[in-house]
Amino acid sequence: MGLKRYKPTTSGLRYSVLLSNEDITKQRPDKSLTVTKKRRGGRNADGKVSVRHRGGGHKRRLRLVDIWRDKVDIEGRVTAIEYDPNRSARIALVCYADGEKRYIIAPKGLAVGDHVSSGDNAEISEGCALRLRDIPTGALIHNIEMRPGSGGKVARAAGIFAQILAKEGKYCHVRLPSGEVHLFHQECRATIGQVGNEEHGVTSYGKAGRKRWLGIKPTVRGTAMNPCDHPHGGGEGKNKSAGRHPVSPWGVPAKGGKTRDPHKSNKWIVMKRKKK
Repeated sequence: MGLKRYKPTTSGLRYSVLLSNEDITKQRPDKSLTVTKKRRGGRNADGKVSVRHRGGGHKRRLRLVDIWRDKVDIEGRVTAIEYDPNRSARIALVCYADGEKRYIIAPKGLAVGDHVSSGDNAEISEGCALRLRDIPTGALIHNIEMRPGSGGKVARAAGIFAQILAKEGKYCHVRLPSGEVHLFHQECRATIGQVGNEEHGVTSYGKAGRKRWLGIKPTVRGTAMNPCDHPHGGGEGKNKSAGRHPVSPWGVPAKGGKTRDPHKSNKWIVMKRKKK
């Protein structure tokens, strides 16, 4: 895996820094492991825009990635490393001994021909999934379940990893990528290793068109609009909206407010990510 920089022969290539994709061994996905994906353009079930600047982009198919890793005590062999347009990480196509094929999130260091497994007897190696009680302290993990059997929800993006710090009673102290130390039940399953494609965050798309291919529309500053279009709009020349605090187009304060769900419990958090 490496980065590719281009000669500035065009304006779009002048600032482009893209992935070389040397780790991808198969261009087309296994069609039996994909389903159609309907594009909603940032709209909710009522048809109203809930996420701005979304729409268009290239057609995609959803890859059915195995986040549960419930194929217990059956060894699988990695047959391909593929690109997934719906996530930042790579996915690995695993063919198990009984003939079934599944996609898993490809950890760093996993290559074609490697063997992976899941269960209490699995090895402590990249791509193998075990319960937290069977993983040694200090190991790097990803794709962690929040509740036993619910499927991996935590640490699935490119280059991400969590670390087991300690085990106490029924729970494990796990340091998440944000720096937060969280309690997980020891029966929860996790996958060994760091998620691959760790250079994903260093890329530079170089031109607006490449963002449009991904379904991301341009974002216009509120201060560049008219007063009828945005609370920050209007005024002579470049101004700071007459000293008004940053708000959304509908007047909702955009900075400084707490965004954490008040119904969520804090009892599983040992150390918050924001230190006072």
